[in-house]
Amino acid sequence: MDTTIDWQLYRSFLAVLREGSLSAAARALGQAQPTLGRHIDALEGALGIPLFTRSQGGLLPTDAARALRPHAEAMASHAAALERLASSQGDAPRGVVRITSSEVVGVEVLPPILAELRRRHPALAIELVLSNRAQDLLQREADIAVRMTPPQQAQLIARPVGVIEVGLFAAPGYLAEHGEPAAVDDLDRHSLIGFDQPTAFQREAAKRMPGMAREGFALRSDSDLAQLALLRAGAGLGFCQLPLARRDGLRRILPEHYALRLDTWITMHEDLRHNRACKTAFDALVEGMQRYAGHPPPDRPKFE
Repeated sequence: MDTTIDWQLYRSFLAVLREGSLSAAARALGQAQPTLGRHIDALEGALGIPLFTRSQGGLLPTDAARALRPHAEAMASHAAALERLASSQGDAPRGVVRITSSEVVGVEVLPPILAELRRRHPALAIELVLSNRAQDLLQREADIAVRMTPPQQAQLIARPVGVIEVGLFAAPGYLAEHGEPAAVDDLDRHSLIGFDQPTAFQREAAKRMPGMAREGFALRSDSDLAQLALLRAGAGLGFCQLPLARRDGLRRILPEHYALRLDTWITMHEDLRHNRACKTAFDALVEGMQRYAGHPPPDRPKFE
């Protein structure tokens, strides 16, 4: 097997895997379809194994292709990280910084923080990745992450920014129409907003909070943004972060029974410690999230 296979071949391979056909992959990469076909043929020849079978619906990956996919995706992440790092060299903060956060934080909290960051440093470009899946900083899927759990890896720089509490809330209009629950048993007469397919975190949280099993939810969605929109629209009772609830004028329900306190962290790979663009974005996120959580930034150096 050729041990010096061009990365471009893997890039084309990954695009075909993701898009399902040569034509769609060519459009995604901005290349000609025959070029991608040659890349796939060349990679199959170099590896000595078939990667796709042709069908009327497009290209179907073989078992070998599926086994190679996570490695190709890791290569793509590292290649993108290399490009971001190269673009950020210099004395002034410039270049691309890739930031990941949960859906709610990314949509409801980060935009004004990032807008101010760009006003101060217009040479920065921000890639914002919204996902409730923890992006892997060690694999360089992102440069900086806003997380609600403390990082476990020693290779990460982490700064706690405070505790964000989550409680059960309702819109005033909903309570005016349906009344306010005075006890946990009263929830049976109300519409609850919650998840559809539970995660491990949600299953653990449900153990500590009565009546929060999936079957008890009248409105179900695995999108936190959809749940928040339903809550704001007065569709029922749902969970919300306290700072957002205060901003929207939502009213808290049974706080003695329904409360989650989430430690919030800004994390970054230690290799980016001396990257001016990432350091600048890291500091801005720490300050902005501290304000959001209600914890004023302490008087200390911004980046340690």
